[in-house]
Amino acid sequence: MNRAIFLDRDGTVTTDIPFLTNDADLAFETNSADGIKVMNMLGFRVIIVTNQPQVARGMITEDGVKKINQKMLDELKKHGACVDAVYFCPHHPEQRTDIPEHARKYRIDCECRKPKSGMLKKAAGDFGIDLSKSFMIGDRTTDIMAGMNAGCKTILVKTGAAGADG
Repeated sequence: MNRAIFLDRDGTVTTDIPFLTNDADLAFETNSADGIKVMNMLGFRVIIVTNQPQVARGMITEDGVKKINQKMLDELKKHGACVDAVYFCPHHPEQRTDIPEHARKYRIDCECRKPKSGMLKKAAGDFGIDLSKSFMIGDRTTDIMAGMNAGCKTILVKTGAAGADG
């Protein structure tokens, strides 16, 4: 079985820009590419799992998120850092009436939104990953809870929210 390191995107790999909707605004946390290179050298699969509720808010499309993620992957690759996959959750469970019509389908209580472990379990199935030998690294308690819910070891980083979200 493979082992993996699951990374949160915003606040862990990239700078936490609330509701990022433009790839031109993408920026990286200091040394995140170097950290990923070390993970690569240690033989871990590196997979990014990220909540992107701005899709459910009608602020960006799934294709827009994919464009931002592709730019992130391209920039990391330029620095010798390899990410095996990116999984993102476009959902938000909050029901509101002021959401644009095209975004309402994303207003659901799903299994992929962290702190639930759906993205990690999907990646485990896709890549044959042993979650008990894997890690979840993030800057928010929801990241840590998702890792715990999936049976991973967890690491809270001091970047982004640094666990101050409670």
